[in-house]
Amino acid sequence: MREALTVVDHPIVAHRLTELRDERTNPDRFRQLMAELTTFLAYEALGDLGTSELEVRTPMGTGRGRVLTETVLVVPVLRAGLGMVPGVARVAPNCDVAHLGLKRDEHTLSAVCYLDGLPADLRGRRVVVCDPMLATGGSLVQACQLISSRGASGTVALCLVASEPGLRHFSSQLPQVAVVCAAVDPGLDEHGYILPGLGDAGDRLFGPPGEGLSLRQPRG
Repeated sequence: MREALTVVDHPIVAHRLTELRDERTNPDRFRQLMAELTTFLAYEALGDLGTSELEVRTPMGTGRGRVLTETVLVVPVLRAGLGMVPGVARVAPNCDVAHLGLKRDEHTLSAVCYLDGLPADLRGRRVVVCDPMLATGGSLVQACQLISSRGASGTVALCLVASEPGLRHFSSQLPQVAVVCAAVDPGLDEHGYILPGLGDAGDRLFGPPGEGLSLRQPRG
């Protein structure tokens, strides 16, 4: 059974994460860094994917190899999770993608689902949830509970940065769902942003949302 929390502590990951945190990093570079970091996280998270052996012919003769037999379902939590999909696709060929949109109701402060692109039946599926910032843990809990209710056989959450209080809340609600991240930061500010974090990942990827929206994306 996978550990409940895996922090990918590697010099290459640390270097890219530092650049990602830097407020001077422009959106194009931010998108590139997010995809690269997600590749490393997905590599760590999917080490037990199912494979089968086959015979392969090389220029020098015949040998044995292995190919993947599992098709991963990638679930980006919109909108910031979209920036992580290319990173998972690099290491999990032929993956499927199902979008899940959550926004925060300014009156109730709870996350509401405005887009449910999940298959109705997830029995036997390996699901990778992409949510770059695990802040309070509320939106990730809601996403994973919805996935679990549809029978997924195994779910792992990929997050670039998690907060200690958010991880405590998430693990108390979903101890069976593993989290793989690049860093754990100590706390949150009064608005629910991770400290020191890296700011609003969605805004840094795509720019701020249009004015006049009644709902805002939750902060993890």
